[in-house]
Amino acid sequence: MSTSNALVQKLWNYCNVLRDDGLSYGDYVEQLTFLLFLKMADEQSRPPFNKPSAVPKGFGWDVLVKLDGDDLETHYRHTLEELGKRKGMLGIIFRKAQNKIQDPAKLRRLIVDLIDKEQWSSLSADVKANVLFFDRKPAQEKPWTDKLWIYDLRTNLHFTLKESTLERSDLDDFVACYNPKNRTDRQETDRFKSFTYAELAKRDKVNLDIFWLKDDALEESANLPAPGVIAQEIADDLETALEQFATIANDLK
Repeated sequence: MSTSNALVQKLWNYCNVLRDDGLSYGDYVEQLTFLLFLKMADEQSRPPFNKPSAVPKGFGWDVLVKLDGDDLETHYRHTLEELGKRKGMLGIIFRKAQNKIQDPAKLRRLIVDLIDKEQWSSLSADVKANVLFFDRKPAQEKPWTDKLWIYDLRTNLHFTLKESTLERSDLDDFVACYNPKNRTDRQETDRFKSFTYAELAKRDKVNLDIFWLKDDALEESANLPAPGVIAQEIADDLETALEQFATIANDLK
């Protein structure tokens, strides 16, 4: 199986392909959410999990992955519409869901080549990423963005689903730096930096995966935890994730 970081990179590289068709990053993430939900629901219904599927028969991943061309696009559209009509959490997840990938060939590649080949329920490596918030503005010739502020909540910080969970207090420094009462009056810190539009535009493909702190995890392997500790953290995270998914599945019955 691909490592998590390599898989994430592969998915986002394909986003650039779809962006040429007018698909925004937000739309791409939305479509990934729908497709990954269907794929993981299918995985959970098979060994070793053997859980009842939360998705009605005829609208699951097993049907979607076999289709191609216009049949695929039509069935995917009908699947989103049907699941959005369901009661409970399933209807909430797919409420007003629409297919934004109009090219059936590119939709099939996303389904078959990028999603179906992975066992997402068993993906257990730690993935670190930036979460960006933007105000939606009407298009104009001059960019709306003058400056982008980034808070680094990943470098040398390690959160897990059980032993070291993310607490509200872990966000206190970010909230203070964000200064919601006066966002025009901010000060840079070791973890909070600003980047001008000109600086961002100079980056390769305007890549926003920006970091500046020294990552201790990239030092020599002698600084890494013992293999047993790493293995236990992975097992704990996976166990908790499966428990959470089982809870959602029960709510969907």
